[in-house]
Parts: sequence; C-alpha cells; structure tokens
Amino acid sequence: MAKGTAYIVGAGDFTTRGLAPGRGDILIAADGGFDSLHRLGIRPQIVLGDMDSITRLPKGVARLRFPPKKDLTDMALALDFAKARGFGQFRLYGATGGRLDHSLANLQTLAGLAREGFCGVIVAPGITIYALANGTLRFPPLKPGTVVSVFCQGGEALGVTLKGLKYPLTEARLDPFTPLGVSNEATGQPFYVSVGQGVLLVTIGASPV
Repeated sequence: MAKGTAYIVGAGDFTTRGLAPGRGDILIAADGGFDSLHRLGIRPQIVLGDMDSITRLPKGVARLRFPPKKDLTDMALALDFAKARGFGQFRLYGATGGRLDHSLANLQTLAGLAREGFCGVIVAPGITIYALANGTLRFPPLKPGTVVSVFCQGGEALGVTLKGLKYPLTEARLDPFTPLGVSNEATGQPFYVSVGQGVLLVTIGASPV
C-alpha cells in the first residue's frame, strides 16, 4: 500500500500554498529548495542534490549528496528517492521560474509521473499544474474566469474531452504543435478533463488546491 504524499521543494519560485505535510508524508528539499524552507523556519526530513545552488548546508538535517555530473535534475532525483520509499502522490514546489530549462524539465517530469501511474501536481505562485495520462481529472467549481489551459505532452493526445468549461471539447485530437487548449475559462461549475490516449498537462491560474 502506497504511503502518503511526498512534498518536494526545488530552487524555483516558491509559495507555501497547500504546503502542509501530515503524518505519513515526507518533506524533501531538492538542493536550493532548502533555502526557501529555511527562510520560513520549515525543516525538511532530508535535503538532496549536488548542492550547487544551496546557500548553506543544513545542520542537523539528513543529506544525500550527488556528484555534479549526473543525468537527472535534483527534482527528478528527489522524486526517485520518494518513489523508492513507497510514495505515490507528489506535490512539487519551486518547480517553475528561474531557469527556463529547469522549468521545462520539471514539466516533463510531471508528465512522466502521470504516464507511470502516479499522482503529481506542481504548485507555483499563481498557478497549479496537473498531469493526466489516459484518464479523467475532475475539478470542483472555480471562480468564473479562472484560466484553465490544456496541453498535450510527449506526442499527440486523442479523445480529449473538456466539460464544464467555457469552451468545451468532445473527443478532440491535440497535437504538440498547435495550442488548441490554451486560455479556456472556468464557469463556476464543476468541470472535468479527459483523455483517451496520451498525456495532458492542465494548468489552472490562481486556483486553490
């Protein structure tokens, strides 16, 4: 049986929205993500990475150091660390902003989680990003006008259906070169996003999680 939620904090733009680890959860600082937590007096269970962006090495906190020459980002290493310990739900903080290549890498990593059957979300200032593979995500009512965008990831997505949004889709095909799903809007009603085959990223602006 899978454990609770792994909260992973990277070195990008940080928000405390929804950052509330409970019993059975784990809080991991991925390298420079420790600085964001330290400024708020929040102590992770472990900090890991190559330690190239952390301002100060923590005292009294477990550390797992990797060589600078490595194939994975610190965020991806933190995810592997948590998955190896039985966690199946992930909330990623500090995963956007800063270097664009790292933001793109984290979006790829989020999509990879969905493809592997895990549940993951990126929580960033002003935006929340979900990933969905061959299934359905249901959302509660959001304030009318809240921006909801849908993008395919890693190839085309088939059977894409959007219900309850301002601009619905039914069994549509999305490809990675045409932003058909950008800038939709919540209507104040529950809505859902579904894909028959493929991986979607769903971004929601200013939405509580």
